Amino acid sequence: MSPSAVPVDDCQPASYEDDSDRPIKRVKLSISNRDGTPELGVEEISQTVPPHPLGIKPSGNAYSSDINIKDACGGFQILPDELVIQVLEYLNASSLVALGATCKALYAFTRAEELWKSLFIEYPLKNFTWKRTWRSTYLNLPSYREAHVSCRNLFSDALYRPYFCTYTSLRPYTTAIPAQNEIQRLTNLTQEEFNSSWLGKPFILTSPVKEWPVYWQWTIDNLLKRYHDTSFRAEAVDWLFHHYISYMRDSSDESPLYLFDSRFVEKMGLTVGRDEEDASYWIPDCFGGDLFNILGDQRPNSRWLIIGPTRSGSTFHKDPNATSAWNAVIQGSKYWIMFPPSKTGELPPGIFLSADQSEITSPLSIAEYLLEFHALARKTPGCKEGICYRGEVLYVPSGWFHLVLNLEDGIAITQNFVPRARLGEVLTFLKDMPEQVSGFKDEVVDPYGLLTQKLREQMPEILEEALKGMELKAKGSKAKWEELTRSEKDEEVLGGGFIFGFGGDEEDDDEIP
Repeated sequence: MSPSAVPVDDCQPASYEDDSDRPIKRVKLSISNRDGTPELGVEEISQTVPPHPLGIKPSGNAYSSDINIKDACGGFQILPDELVIQVLEYLNASSLVALGATCKALYAFTRAEELWKSLFIEYPLKNFTWKRTWRSTYLNLPSYREAHVSCRNLFSDALYRPYFCTYTSLRPYTTAIPAQNEIQRLTNLTQEEFNSSWLGKPFILTSPVKEWPVYWQWTIDNLLKRYHDTSFRAEAVDWLFHHYISYMRDSSDESPLYLFDSRFVEKMGLTVGRDEEDASYWIPDCFGGDLFNILGDQRPNSRWLIIGPTRSGSTFHKDPNATSAWNAVIQGSKYWIMFPPSKTGELPPGIFLSADQSEITSPLSIAEYLLEFHALARKTPGCKEGICYRGEVLYVPSGWFHLVLNLEDGIAITQNFVPRARLGEVLTFLKDMPEQVSGFKDEVVDPYGLLTQKLREQMPEILEEALKGMELKAKGSKAKWEELTRSEKDEEVLGGGFIFGFGGDEEDDDEIP
């Protein structure tokens, strides 16, 4: 049977045991405004996590219970819960339904939403109606056919934690930002001011986006009316816009699917450019210098429409191809936490990078990261945090790790670019890490060669400047080591006067292009 050829019938509804006797988890949390003062009329809130709909509890509760229904799982009972879920990933929909009918514990495991989300992505349905969960949608299961099976006395962190993360308030992690961490807010910048003083620091501009026509025209409802049947990319699926909005407004995913489309300008018939007739939006003036423009239609993907529900966002990452970026909020607001590149190779708390820097390992969801690592991250030197509100735009310098969380249902436009002073870093990335280069069309087999060729033809002075900087930077570590380890005799011969110390090292590094 093909994966999509599954029976519509679910297990027959069973009586659901009353869980009203279970205490609701409450955690008192202080809430503050951006300046650290208590929010008006709110001294504290109660963070409420409702009982799990199947009655599942964290694994620690097993120590106080005489019954654990996982013992009825046959051979599955000896496997760690995470391994059980991994095994179930190999089953198709029919097999999951059949296995879930054998016992309550396996019913709970086969209900894990990530299993059904993976099936949907691997075998997408062209015509469907979103029914609140991936499982119900994939099985085309109306709510009155949904079984309500109590799985009390099943104790599993693997099943309970995603639910806990989904219903845990994230607001406390985005408030009371320490003054030293706050991303600086500015009204606007000229391109000269940006290049001379702000190239390596994140900041928020409060003025430019408010000039855009789309700032006044776009809401999710307005876009839904106009682009109801337009297909957009949402991570690993291509959905009609009305399908995505249905999902966005009625889903309980721990990590909600994020609409992130690089062809939105063409799909929506937009005009981009301040001087263009009927322009929809334009690049803020200070970000106008983009050396990838020299590639014309061979440039990599550079701009995206972003739409997502509250709690959606992006886990820690750096922007592709060593580019810088700006992110403008049209509707909603976004929380950012960011870390600069480390000269010692240190990474943000909870983040691990493979030896070739091609893979980032971190908690699977934004909520899990904030729960586990936010307190430590906030105290880490160099950490920057801020909230970008409607009509504001945030700048992401090249090489900065950042995590982004939507505090409300939101719309944003983002664009990556190559400032002149960062051309050397981009060329180094394209040359030394070709397997990690992304966004180029298939016919572009040598992005480094293509970019250097175009620059040599049209901007030879800029290319020469960047190549010289790359050479100096490549020699920088060796030269600095030789300088630090010179003997006194060498100094006498060279007319030195060298004193070993660390005082000026970082400043010297900063001066290398």
